[in-house]
Amino acid sequence: MTVALYSAKEANIYKTILVPLDGSKRAERILKHVEALAHCFNAQVIFLQVVTAPNLVGYNECAILLYHHNLEQLAKQAGSYLNSLKGEFREKGIEAKTCVVGGPIVEQIIACALKGDADLVAMTSHGRTGLARAFYGSVTAGVLNLIDRPLLIIRARGDNKVEKLNY
Repeated sequence: MTVALYSAKEANIYKTILVPLDGSKRAERILKHVEALAHCFNAQVIFLQVVTAPNLVGYNECAILLYHHNLEQLAKQAGSYLNSLKGEFREKGIEAKTCVVGGPIVEQIIACALKGDADLVAMTSHGRTGLARAFYGSVTAGVLNLIDRPLLIIRARGDNKVEKLNY
């Protein structure tokens, strides 16, 4: 039996890391982990935000125009947010791209992972349990149940504890 040992860079396990974000500080807690992994594996990062406008109330012309306007504004804000993260990562020597899409969140994360040929999806879990999880659903649980590639989940709690990383 022959066993081959490789360093992380030689193995190059993760070439592309998809990072779904919702713009919250909780979701951003994944970023330090992604940064460390991207440096370790010389990986490219794709920042993703799925935008959804508030439900359309009424179907008159004015309501439809307002709905599309709101969706466009949300997409612009998401693009600006992700571009700032892309700039921060590029300053640190990490290749980064952005993707803003609309639609069902779980399905869009999976579609972006496939389209972007992501080797790893890295995201936070907001840690909801019980009725809150049943009522709001869990994006992380949905991705976990449907994704066909490795998934890194960091639980983002409500407290402000700082995690110590030892990479």
